[in-house]
Amino acid sequence: MHHYTFGDRVLSVTIYILLTLLAFSTFYPFWNALAISFNNGLDTSLGGITFWPRKFTLENYNIVFQDKRLLNGFVIALLRTAAGTVLSIICTAIFAYGMTKRELIGRKFYMVFGIITLYFSGGLIPYYLLIKDLGLRDSFWVMVIPGAISVWNMIIFRTFFMGLPAGLDESAKIDGCGHWGTFFRIVLPLSGPVLATLSLFTAVYHWNDWFTPGIYITKQNLLPIQTMLKQILNSNIMTEQMAQLDSAAQGAASRMRGITTKSLSMATMMVATLPIVMVYPFVQKYFVKGVLVGSLKE
Repeated sequence: MHHYTFGDRVLSVTIYILLTLLAFSTFYPFWNALAISFNNGLDTSLGGITFWPRKFTLENYNIVFQDKRLLNGFVIALLRTAAGTVLSIICTAIFAYGMTKRELIGRKFYMVFGIITLYFSGGLIPYYLLIKDLGLRDSFWVMVIPGAISVWNMIIFRTFFMGLPAGLDESAKIDGCGHWGTFFRIVLPLSGPVLATLSLFTAVYHWNDWFTPGIYITKQNLLPIQTMLKQILNSNIMTEQMAQLDSAAQGAASRMRGITTKSLSMATMMVATLPIVMVYPFVQKYFVKGVLVGSLKE
């Protein structure tokens, strides 16, 4: 039985205190934004809102859910995340599976060529011209197709696939499976941890990315909610939203005076953040194995 010394106890207490402070510093900004989103805007401008709303109100969320542009942006973000994640995971996994085949001609060249793209890029202007020439500008697919292949995720997939039993391919060939059948019927079903982890990371990227649509999309009906949130934070868009409210909403002018740009932006931030946060608990059990798989074998 292990006996803890005084130094061990001091070290343990110190570690727990540091981890608690780290967790608090990470969680508090989110909780504070949530409290502000439920608080009267003018009251928030006075300061002092920390953990709980001082003057509780739902008007901030009423404006968010009444604005058709924000709801449309929410739907665009959902569609982009779903389509982008599925396309990226399938294409990247197929690429990685091909990289595990030693008989593939030019395998080392493809690998080196892919790794080079991790360190160097053509720059924003050439990339913009490429997107324009491909006809993807002002298109929903500009947020999906360019991210269909992730070299970093490919390396993780490849490492995981190489760790699978070598006899699987031979058994599949005996049963009459080709490369496609082996990949979709055997390899992918056995790749649950890495699939879940990389799917989450890819989904988080697509959900949080506001820069791509901000550069390549000018049509308001194609902007995801993250880009619209960026616009709210950068401009006084609340005034424009107030002016576009119908006559029925104008009857609640006294309540509207309690809404500020900050309170509206916090409510929009919560609407844009909560969906992706709620996904984490469902894939948490895959994290340890999925995240560390790239360091196990190469």
